[in-house]
Parts: sequence; C-alpha cells; structure tokens
Amino acid sequence: MHHKEFELAAEFERDSLYLADWPLCQLRLQNDANYPWFILIPRRVGMVEIIDLTQTEQNQLWRESAHLSVFLKAQFQAKKLNIAALGNMVPQLHLHHIVRYDSDFAWPAPVWGKVPALAYTKEALELLRQKMALLAVPT
Repeated sequence: MHHKEFELAAEFERDSLYLADWPLCQLRLQNDANYPWFILIPRRVGMVEIIDLTQTEQNQLWRESAHLSVFLKAQFQAKKLNIAALGNMVPQLHLHHIVRYDSDFAWPAPVWGKVPALAYTKEALELLRQKMALLAVPT
C-alpha cells in the first residue's frame, strides 16, 4: 500500500522559512519581521482540524506547542502569545504561535491584515536563527 508523503502547502513554502523538524511537526518562521511568528505544521497528510489527528498525535501537538510557547515567552519577553489554528486561507493543519507586544503594529487586535508583511533582512534572520538555536527539540 502506497502512503502519500507529507507535502507542505504552497503558501507555507512561499511565506515562511524552515527552522526544524520535530517529532510530529515542522517548525517554520513566518517571513514577517513585524512579529516573532512561528508555525507548527503536523507532518501528516490530509489533516485539516486538530481532531483529525489521532489522540496520541493531538497530545504530541500540544506538547510541542507548549514547549515552543514556554521558550517564546521567556526568550522574547512576550506580553501575550497568540496561538491559533485558523486555516481559513490555508486548510493544511497548522498552529500559529505569534509573540505579541503592546508596542507592535496591530496591538491589541489580531495581526492578520493590519500591516503588510515585512520580509526579514539577512542580518535579522541570522540573529533570530541564533536565538532559536537555543530551543531544544521536544520529546
């Protein structure tokens, strides 16, 4: 029996940058320097809702999300973490983790559609990658 391979939605290829593969998810950085914005994408085919995952996978998604969240809150001194699975535009299951500050462009509203995305410069991306290198892979 041939299993389909996990494929990233084209929008993620276009709008985000690969950071790491975790036990369940691929961790990506939204290419928008307005906000520290990370995306966890379970590497499973045909998933749209969190409830489409098995119970074991749901538990692992929660572990990976919490692991990322603890790191982001500490490393980025977040005022608030926005964690959301919307998927209205990109149905492939994914979980946004957006670090928010009361000084950011969209505060206190959601980030979607407030200001145009600002692509990372090479230097800013390198600094962010150095910070993210401190993040251990969750179990």
